[in-house]
Amino acid sequence: MPKSGTTWLKALTFSIANRNAFPIDQSPLLTSTPHMLVPFLDLNVYWEQDNPDLENIPNPRIFSTHMHFNMLPVSIHESNCRIIHICRNPLDQFVSHINFSSQNDFGKEKVLFLQYEDLKEDITSQVKKIAEFIGFPFSLEEEEQGLIDQISRLCSFESLSNLTVNKTGDINGIAKNSSFFRKGQVGDWTNYLTPTMADRMKKLIDTKFEGSGLMFRT
Repeated sequence: MPKSGTTWLKALTFSIANRNAFPIDQSPLLTSTPHMLVPFLDLNVYWEQDNPDLENIPNPRIFSTHMHFNMLPVSIHESNCRIIHICRNPLDQFVSHINFSSQNDFGKEKVLFLQYEDLKEDITSQVKKIAEFIGFPFSLEEEEQGLIDQISRLCSFESLSNLTVNKTGDINGIAKNSSFFRKGQVGDWTNYLTPTMADRMKKLIDTKFEGSGLMFRT
C-alpha cells in the first residue's frame, strides 16, 4: 500500500543489487528518484504501452507496484522472481494515506515480508536480509568495509528527502516527487488521531488481521 515505506525500500533494494556497479558517492540515487530507478509496473513500465520490451531494461530488473498480489499476472506467480512486501502500522499509514492493507500468505520462499518499524529499528539486519533474499548477499569483506552502513545512510529518509531530485518534478504528472516524503516517523499518528479515533482503528485492525499472526507496534 502507498505510504508504507515503498520509496525507502526501492532505494535500499536498488543500492544493494547495484552496489558493485556504482561507488556510493556516485550512486544514481543522488541524481535520480527511486521511482526512476525502480519503476512502477503500472505507472511507468506499462504506461501507454500494453507489451513493453522488458529486455531493454538492464539487469538486475527491479520493479514496484501497489497492486494486490492476486492481481499480478499469472506469469509473475509462475516465475522465479522474488517479491518483497512491506507493511506499516496502519495508524501511522492512515496519517499519510487513508487506507491500509491486509496480509496474505504469498509463499515464504518467494516473498519477503518486511515491517516498516523493523527497518527503522535495525536497518543493518534488514538490509542484510534483503540482500540475501534477492540473491546479492554481502561478503565479509563488504561488511568489514562498512558498505552496509554506507547504503543505509545513502538511503536514509533524511538523505533521500533532502536531495533536489526528490524535491522537484513529478511522476507522469500524477504525483509530485516531494509527496513521497513526509516525516518517516514511527508513532507519529499520536500527533494527529484522537484516542477515540485510534481506538476505533485499532478495533478495525484487530478484526482485519485476526488469525494472521501479524502484530503491529503501537
